[in-house]
Amino acid sequence: MRPHLSMSRRTRRTPFSSRVEAAGASGYTVYNHTLLATSFRGIEVDYWHLCENVQVWDVSCEKQVTLMGPGANELAQYMTPRDLSQAKVGRCYYLPMCDENGKMMNDAVAIKVNDRHWRLSVADSDVLLWAKGLAIGFGLDVEVREPDIFPVAVQGPKAEELMCRVFGDEIKALGFFAIAPFVYNGQRMKVARSGWSKQTGFEVFVNNAEIGTQLWDELFAKGQDLDVRAGCPNLIERIESGLLSFGTDMDHDTTPFEIGLDKYINLGSDVKSLSLPALREHTPTKKLMGLVLEYHRNVSDLNVFVGDQKIGDIRSQAYSPKYMRRLAFVMCDLAALNGATTVEINTDQGKATGTLTSLPFDFDALGLAACR
Repeated sequence: MRPHLSMSRRTRRTPFSSRVEAAGASGYTVYNHTLLATSFRGIEVDYWHLCENVQVWDVSCEKQVTLMGPGANELAQYMTPRDLSQAKVGRCYYLPMCDENGKMMNDAVAIKVNDRHWRLSVADSDVLLWAKGLAIGFGLDVEVREPDIFPVAVQGPKAEELMCRVFGDEIKALGFFAIAPFVYNGQRMKVARSGWSKQTGFEVFVNNAEIGTQLWDELFAKGQDLDVRAGCPNLIERIESGLLSFGTDMDHDTTPFEIGLDKYINLGSDVKSLSLPALREHTPTKKLMGLVLEYHRNVSDLNVFVGDQKIGDIRSQAYSPKYMRRLAFVMCDLAALNGATTVEINTDQGKATGTLTSLPFDFDALGLAACR
C-alpha cells in the first residue's frame, strides 16, 4: 500500500484546494504548512504541457510576510545582504535572506509596496517568526504579519494571451519582475510578471477567497482553446532552468556564495545588514554545481565520487526528456573535488560517469540540442 498524507488543521488547505482536487492532482507535498500539488497527469506529461501551453497553479503555499511601519525598510535590510537602498516602489527583488553567520534563512521575492511597506513572498521556512524576532530584538517600529493572500500563478508560453483575456491588454505592459494593481470583478489585487518557471508567466496575489475562486474558474473558461490545465511547479523544468529550492538545494548551513547567488550580495555597501559582516570574511568550502549524466538511469543513492573519494551529494535530480540526459544539482566539497569535472554516481545499473558544470546549465555550451 502506498503511503498517504494525513490531513489536519496543521496542514492548511487553500481557497483553491477543491479545484486542484477536481483537476486530478495525483501528488502533494507540504510547503509552508500548506498543501502544494506536485503532479497531475505525471511529471513528464505535465512538463511538456507547461513548456508548450498554459497552466494555472495554486501556489497559496507561497506565504506573504508583510513588514509595515516606519521600521519596515530597516527590517527588510537587516534580513538580506542585498543593498535595498535604491529599491523602487512597484518592483520585485530576489533576496537571499541570511542570519548573523551569513547562512541562508530563505530566498524570498520581496515587493516594495511603499516606503513603509514591504511584502516578502517566501520559500519553505518560517520567515514570519524570524522577522518578528528581529523586529523585537532590534526595537523596530514595524508590524510583522501574514495576511490572507493566496497567490495563483499562470505559467507557460500562452500565459500572456490568457491573462489578457481576463485582465485586458494592459497586462502586456507589465515588465519582468514588475508588479501593479489590477481590478478583477470589482476587487483590486496585485499582479506580477513572475513565477517559479522560466516559461514566462504571471502571479496574481488574490486577496479575496471568494473572488479568487471565480478568477480560477474564469481562467479555465477563457483558456479552453489554449489547452489550459491545472499545474504546479515542475521538477524537470526547474532543474533545466537552474531554479533553486530552499530546503532541498540549500539549507540553514549554506551561504549564498556556495549556491551561486554572488550577484545579489553587496559586500561593499554601507547598509545595516545582519549577515554582511560575516559574509565579508567568508571563504566558501563547498559549491552547488550541475551534473549531466548521459544515460537514462535511476539514481540509487545520492553520493557523488571521484574515484573512491566522495566529493559531494545530489540535492535535486530528474531526467530531462528535452535533452535526453539525467540532470542534477550536486553540492560539492571543493577540497575533495580538487578541480575535477568527471565524476561517478551509483545507479540501478551500476556506476555511471557524469560531467560537472556550472549552474544554470548552458545547454549550447554542453553541445545539447533540444529534441522537441
